[in-house]
Amino acid sequence: MGKNKYGKGYQKKTKASIGQNSGSRGDPIHGGKIKASHILVDKFSRAKEIREDLEAGEKFETLAQKYSNCPSKKKGGNLGEFSKGDMVSEFWNACSKLKIGEISQPVKTQYGYHIIKRTG
Repeated sequence: MGKNKYGKGYQKKTKASIGQNSGSRGDPIHGGKIKASHILVDKFSRAKEIREDLEAGEKFETLAQKYSNCPSKKKGGNLGEFSKGDMVSEFWNACSKLKIGEISQPVKTQYGYHIIKRTG
């Protein structure tokens, strides 16, 4: 931990955090909307493999284009901005617990298994 010009401690933030969310609250939700990207697959085992690829340094957008079953794969998994009522509750709850740039563990919904990256 370093110190900023005011003598307060800080930690360097990484571009994207890979790892289990600690269960803490995610970044604030402004105007009731979140921005996120996702990779949707049918099997939990495939979601875990993709998650491992992300941990090894693969690009989220590349893996979304290659493996996702969602039409958003054409945009690297980008879902844009959405409100709580626009998504199933499991998906929204997972997004709201992420910090911007953080990537979730696999999230199960009625559509399959999602790897979610909060982008805003």
